[in-house]
Amino acid sequence: MNSDGTRDARGTHANPVPRPAGSPEMPAAPPPPPLPTGTPGLPPRPDGNAFLSWLRAPRPEAAPGVWRFKHTPRPDEEPEAVPGRQLLGGALIAFLVGWLIWSLLWNGYLGGWWLVPLYAMVPDSWAPPGSYSSVVFSYAWYTIIALVIMVGVGRLGRWGEVWRRYGAPRFRQPQERQVVPPPQEDPAAWPQLREAGAVEAADRLVAEARAGLMRDVDHARIMRAWQGVRSGRHSLATFTGAVVKDGAAACLHPSGERDLPGRLAQHDMVTGQVRLGAAVDDPRNPYAYRGTGLALAPELLATSLLAVGPPGSGKTGGVVWPIAESLCLHALAGRAAVVVVGAAGAGLGPADAYDVVVRIGNPESVYDLDLYGGTTDPDEAAAVLAEALVGDLADPHPGGDSRRSTTVLAQLLGPFRAVHGRFPSVPQLRRLLDGAPGPLGELRKALQDAGQDSLLRELDARERQLGHPGDVGSVLADRVALIDRPAFAGFFDTSGQSRPFSLRALDHPVRVRIDLPERGHADASRILARLVLAQFTASVAVREDRSLFACLVLDDATGVVTPEAVRGIQRLRSANAGTVLTLRTLDDVPRPLRGPLLGATGCRMALSGLTPWDGQDFAEVWGKEWTEARDVTDRQIIADSPAGKAWHALRRVITGHAPTARAVTVRQVERERWSASELAHGVPPGHAVLSLTNVRGEHAPPLLVDLRS
Repeated sequence: MNSDGTRDARGTHANPVPRPAGSPEMPAAPPPPPLPTGTPGLPPRPDGNAFLSWLRAPRPEAAPGVWRFKHTPRPDEEPEAVPGRQLLGGALIAFLVGWLIWSLLWNGYLGGWWLVPLYAMVPDSWAPPGSYSSVVFSYAWYTIIALVIMVGVGRLGRWGEVWRRYGAPRFRQPQERQVVPPPQEDPAAWPQLREAGAVEAADRLVAEARAGLMRDVDHARIMRAWQGVRSGRHSLATFTGAVVKDGAAACLHPSGERDLPGRLAQHDMVTGQVRLGAAVDDPRNPYAYRGTGLALAPELLATSLLAVGPPGSGKTGGVVWPIAESLCLHALAGRAAVVVVGAAGAGLGPADAYDVVVRIGNPESVYDLDLYGGTTDPDEAAAVLAEALVGDLADPHPGGDSRRSTTVLAQLLGPFRAVHGRFPSVPQLRRLLDGAPGPLGELRKALQDAGQDSLLRELDARERQLGHPGDVGSVLADRVALIDRPAFAGFFDTSGQSRPFSLRALDHPVRVRIDLPERGHADASRILARLVLAQFTASVAVREDRSLFACLVLDDATGVVTPEAVRGIQRLRSANAGTVLTLRTLDDVPRPLRGPLLGATGCRMALSGLTPWDGQDFAEVWGKEWTEARDVTDRQIIADSPAGKAWHALRRVITGHAPTARAVTVRQVERERWSASELAHGVPPGHAVLSLTNVRGEHAPPLLVDLRS
């Protein structure tokens, strides 16, 4: 404050203090930063144009196995292609012929008849000789005649094909233009919801997609929920309320996940396909498949897939994991349930990609495996367990089974469950199968006290068979001893103190990975693999909701293929389920079962490095086809006249060969699609020969596929 009561204006913006003359000017204050457009600390919102472009991309109907995303159909038959040298030579010769004809006409060597139409159509009053108009009419006529000659020789010389083959590709620049279909056909506008009256839900989904908040899994999951509304499993009001409330996050998977932690393969959730590679541009492939992407979908996997190839051929990384990744995405969308079985550390994806991870033999495993598949029926539990324990010892012919082993197990499981209310643990089952007097005596006394006479007869029959020649109880006990090891002491618990996983849960879209302890426990791993396969085939057959696709992916099926397993695989197609099996060689399958196994699987894959005897089995199942064979015969020409002999002698001196006449014979013959030698030596590394069949019976012939493209 000044002495007169006024306020000093120094330092205020309204009346700044004047600077002394010659003092440097102060820099201007920087402008304030722009206001934030989103919540601080969160990443920017994605753009929805990429998702809309993906959703609106064309997916035409195609043959089985063709990657439909932006697919351009090709004709079934290969058009006749003229060799490049012949095509260019013919075009040049046609040009020279046209030039010669024009030169002869212009210079008057062919007369002036070609000018008669000009004189007849143009009177002298229009174009007096020597006038400007006569020159114009004359050169116009010359141009017409030159164009006629050019068109004629161009058609003869195939100039159009020369341009399409060599000229157009150099000037063509790929330009993708987003085409927005009309609202009634635009999948991004959800027309099916609008037709049913769920306009508010459709508007919410459109807004979410445009804002970049929707993913491909969200779209597939909501479409799956909408199918439930149309089939009557869900009400329209419930569906509309969930979508209006949660938008793209509606109808979530029980895990709450909307995508996998990472993806390695290309997926198209609209068609449900996963891209494995591309069909090679090879004459052995049908023309419609050459150069196209090759993909698998649940409708193909429902016929089961068998892949055979030596270690390092790409079974796990190029086939098993892409399929497992695709099925996990389908599970998040509510479309599928998947169980992936393999050795620990086999590269079957991170644990975060699964809902349940069973690490058998690992003390840190959260989940256990139910030895009896979650059933309460002793006979069913005995059948599944007998298949797992001694299924590989049954008669390998297609009619073989393990009914005797099933009967022995049922004679023990039924009485034990009636007494204890549960099935026996692994140590208890081993003692019962060994025929130890203590456990059998205790079980008999408990049955007598409960008055279970029918079950006592079962136990009496088991005791009479003990020690007799041919009794399978000792064999079963030896096999149970393989999983009654200290490494598995905390597993297969039946007392209810652990968290056992049962394949009865395949009624829900669950993602399961089971790690087998192959190191040091190879025989136990084979038993457990057979157990999972037997439980899978038994569980999917009694599901209530068969619209949910169920798939078992078995990374190594060595020792798993049994007569009962082949019969179970044959029944999966009608239950909307399938299996994916890989083998190092068909020698891991008993000889009588190789043909039935290849016949039970609709999709068969032979990878590079196959042995000739394995290739022979594939060649037989793929059969033969009619093809055109060309036989070329060179016949020596003998001259009779002196002039002809002199000419032949001159030709022999120049060419070094006797004059011959070539005869070509074309005939139809039946040959193998792929021979055993071609499969063993003609498949490059990183490639495979794959045949496909879908549930409707449509099939694709054996195709040479590059798994790395």
